[in-house]
Amino acid sequence: MASEDPDDQRSSASGSFDAISRSDGPFVLRTLLDEVPLSADGAADGVKINCVEYLDHNLYVGTSASELLHFVQIPPDPADPTGRSFIIASRLRPAFSESSSSRPGVQQILLLPKVGKACILCNWTVTFYSLPELSPVFGTTQVKNCNWVGGVDLNQPQDDDGDPAAGVFILLSLNRRIQVVRIGEVARAVKNIDVPGTTISVRRDSIACVADARSYSLLDVDRQLRIPLMTISSLDDSQPAGEIGQAQDIAGSTDGGILRSASAAHNRPLLSAGDPHGHARSTSLGGLLSGRRDQSPRAADDRVLQGSSPPTPSISPRPSGEAQVPPPSTDKPLPAAPGPQTSPTKPTPVFLKPHIVSPTGEEFLLVTGTGPLDPGIGMFVNLDGDPTRPTVEFDRYPREVVVDGGSTDLSSSKMTLGTDEEGYVIASMTKDFESGLRHGLEIQRWDSDGTDPETSKWWLEADSVNKDETSPLGIRSLMGTDETHFDEIIDRLCQRKFSPFSGTSSLEQMTKERELFERDVDSQEEDALPEGWEDSRNAEEKEFARRLASANSRIAVWSGNHIWWAIRNPMLLRLEAQLDAACEQEGTFNPAKLDRHAIFTVLNSFRGQDAKSELEFVTFSYLRQRAGVLLLTSLLHATESPFSDAEVKALEEVLVDSSLDPRVVLSLVPGVRNEIVESRRGIWIFGGVKTTTENYLESEHFPKASHSIGDLDIKVMQFLRRFLSAWRKKKGFGSVADESEVFRTVDAALLLILLELDQNSPKGLAKKSSSVRSELYDVVDKGVDCFDRAAGLLETYHRLFVLSRLYQSRKLAGDVLATWRRIVEGERDDGGELRDGEQRVREYLTKISSQALVFAEDKGKAPKFEPADVVEILREEAPDAVKYYLEHLVFGKGHTGYVNDLIAYYLDIVISDLDSSQERRDAFADTYTAYRALQAPKPTYRQFLTDNAPEEDEVWHSRLRLLQLLGGAHHYDAAAIRDRISTLPDELLVPEIIILDGRERRHEDAIRLLVHKLGDYDTAVSYCLRGGSSIYTRPDGRRESTPTHEMQARLFRAVLGEFLAIEDVSDQIEQTGALLERFGGWFDVEDVLALIPDEWSVDVVAGFLVTALRRITQERHETTVTKALSSAENLRVNHDLIVKVDEKGPSIEAPN
Repeated sequence: MASEDPDDQRSSASGSFDAISRSDGPFVLRTLLDEVPLSADGAADGVKINCVEYLDHNLYVGTSASELLHFVQIPPDPADPTGRSFIIASRLRPAFSESSSSRPGVQQILLLPKVGKACILCNWTVTFYSLPELSPVFGTTQVKNCNWVGGVDLNQPQDDDGDPAAGVFILLSLNRRIQVVRIGEVARAVKNIDVPGTTISVRRDSIACVADARSYSLLDVDRQLRIPLMTISSLDDSQPAGEIGQAQDIAGSTDGGILRSASAAHNRPLLSAGDPHGHARSTSLGGLLSGRRDQSPRAADDRVLQGSSPPTPSISPRPSGEAQVPPPSTDKPLPAAPGPQTSPTKPTPVFLKPHIVSPTGEEFLLVTGTGPLDPGIGMFVNLDGDPTRPTVEFDRYPREVVVDGGSTDLSSSKMTLGTDEEGYVIASMTKDFESGLRHGLEIQRWDSDGTDPETSKWWLEADSVNKDETSPLGIRSLMGTDETHFDEIIDRLCQRKFSPFSGTSSLEQMTKERELFERDVDSQEEDALPEGWEDSRNAEEKEFARRLASANSRIAVWSGNHIWWAIRNPMLLRLEAQLDAACEQEGTFNPAKLDRHAIFTVLNSFRGQDAKSELEFVTFSYLRQRAGVLLLTSLLHATESPFSDAEVKALEEVLVDSSLDPRVVLSLVPGVRNEIVESRRGIWIFGGVKTTTENYLESEHFPKASHSIGDLDIKVMQFLRRFLSAWRKKKGFGSVADESEVFRTVDAALLLILLELDQNSPKGLAKKSSSVRSELYDVVDKGVDCFDRAAGLLETYHRLFVLSRLYQSRKLAGDVLATWRRIVEGERDDGGELRDGEQRVREYLTKISSQALVFAEDKGKAPKFEPADVVEILREEAPDAVKYYLEHLVFGKGHTGYVNDLIAYYLDIVISDLDSSQERRDAFADTYTAYRALQAPKPTYRQFLTDNAPEEDEVWHSRLRLLQLLGGAHHYDAAAIRDRISTLPDELLVPEIIILDGRERRHEDAIRLLVHKLGDYDTAVSYCLRGGSSIYTRPDGRRESTPTHEMQARLFRAVLGEFLAIEDVSDQIEQTGALLERFGGWFDVEDVLALIPDEWSVDVVAGFLVTALRRITQERHETTVTKALSSAENLRVNHDLIVKVDEKGPSIEAPN
């Protein structure tokens, strides 16, 4: 029965109803319940909705037919979370007194969830029920002749989490007094306040603001004080001016008093027991009046609220739920004719319906006016009756008024709860437009400071199914709230896959795309994407957007048989409606005629504003992205109305701040869109931005744009230059999705733009840092992610010198020299930057560290030197270059015959540095301490040194090379090296000594140093497995020889002994236990048990013992099987022997 129709209202600025209709107001209507069954038999003619309440999925509707409808919301289908519906649970006819001829029906529904009760005012009679099923409570208790039930303290929480035993105090507006009643397990009258004829009351703490047919007043319920306020009609001067704002003591009245218990009211009339609609009287409400009404009110026209004279005090005015006031008494004598000295006749006062709401905990908003067709004024007063803020003006005197939001309203109808939520006052009224009278809601801010010269107002109408229906709108702030989802937000914020090349079909375009994707290397995993990955992501994105698109509302609006929620219109939909209006030109989209000023106005409305919630953050990004796309399409077609420099700069800032994928921006520019790189997962953007972009790409305007980079307008080129440069600065940001593809696209497009702009620059090196050529150098010098594409573009534009700088950024010295050679030899280079090329090559050779290039052979120009001759020449002419040449021979050429010489150079560098510097010796020792402190698993010590090597430390890198050579399968003089190392104190070169110990078969010493000096337990175990051949694996992964089992077992026993000697007991137990559990097969059980300390827990060696027992059991079983097999084999051999003997038969040997 309920739905969420996004188009069930019209919203416009107040006073401009005939303008383009769009939902840019602060509120929208969403259906709560459609086609309410106002009559049980379906004949609902003349029956209307009087009041509505909602709490915990229970909807209560009071009708003019004196019926109370109870609906229960059914949980939605999991497959359709938005499909909410209600079913009718009961149709109740509350009891009421027949003494009155006026029957307005159910006038009020007051829910008290704290005590689980409901108070129903029906035909001037209050009855009580339980929540939520509306079962009668308090026996047959009724309160007759009541105009209003309310006055619940708004400062107290009204939910059901409070203490029910404390009860809830309400105010009953009887004809001659206000009665304070406590509702709890029983209903008990607490006191009477002698203020007659009130029709509405709103209470904050002990201060209640009330109104009768003429004026407003403040009441101190506890101290029985009254402060008269202004009259409802400004034409009514019946209120003495001297009394306004003056406190009056009303506790001394003979009619008044405080009823402290039921027995204290034994002299007061009790409830009638003979009422056909009532029940037996209840002593708990002994003080409640049930006297006969002097004159019952009659129904009046709901659309015109006026009368000719005030009602008599005994007449009960209509409650706030009815837009009626009682007519004047017919038996009242006419006033005497005026005498000759009588003053001029004053305007007859019009009786207007009073409106009281409380926007904050310290304020009441009261509405006054002169007539129902005249403007109304809303005045704010504090609890002392003093004005607090500027007034608000209503175009017509309202029928109903509610307030929503504000800094202290924790229950407003908004998307999220902000610290400074906007406060709105919503008034139901009928206004006169050019098309006739219209019923709707006038919405405006109530919390403005009055500094704005004009007050912004919005007009909201509800579209009725019956177009001929002209019922006014009822409105009420409900007790409970309900969550609603905006499908429009889900559609716009849900990320969708965007294909920039979909829809293009030209042969040239298809060829370029094929080339593009052939050079595309997917940065994501090379494996095929899982089946259904796109559907899965779509579902995830939709769920994320759905979480943001929820809103709570507690304001109901009704007309006819339709009830709506009045929900805060999200900022996204409000501002997007303004964007849509800026795009419409006679029903078509033309980017050349966009209202750029309107779009920038939308962007400036939240510029510099910090997001207060996740939804606002995403909203700002979405609006910037969509507005940026619209403005960019306008820039591409801005021939008649060019963009100013300020507008182009603003567009650049919008697109950069929006974080819109730059590939989407480039997809709109034909000259550079072929640089877009996509992964197999595609480009994912907001659904609304995707729709806007695709609509432009598929429109008739896109083919008209410039399709060549050279034809682009200079403003577009400069815009792209700055935009892409700004995006390059985001490299390394974790927030950039598809980082590899994005920056490959950005770098390629930026390089293309710079090359195009630089074509007209003068030849030679850049002279200004702000020039295009300087920026081009900066891009290639800092490196680009699209290296191959960049090289191809530079070749295409004949920019060989820039190409050489690109190679330098990757330290490709060979390609740099080859490119310079091409320039020197006369190949085309349009930039003309390389001057005196040969000298440039010489200088470059002195800076590079590649010996292969420095000593490159050129058989045509120089004789070949033997390595031995070169070494001798360098030792005489350039001693410092010998080491580098030896490195070239050993590591570059593989000449192992120079390993011993290179080791000697490395030793000289390391030992000289250690001998000369105590600081360096301390640093070497600290590396051992730091390595031992690492937690397992940890890298090898050599890898540890490599990872922590300073970039420019020659000693450190020499030592790494030394370890590499010592650990390799090279032949060198180990004894001489040990002698050199022994000159150092305190074993500073521990890994070097370990390697030498292994070479000299001193395995126990090597293991001892590994365990106690380095703390490298894993390498010690690996040393055993390799049979002591090396502590490090060779780079080629090969072994020198296969170790014997005896050697490995011997080394494992040595490791076990060293592990048991570790000083740290926890490390000793941990490493020993792990060694025995993993490599227990190398040990004898008896030997291990003899070595393990007796105080150790058996848990330490439990794994080893279990494995050993299994091995022993296995060996025993294998022995049994072997014996059985041997026995069978023995039987077979004996059988074969017997058979052979039988075949040969007996033989007789003659004695000699």
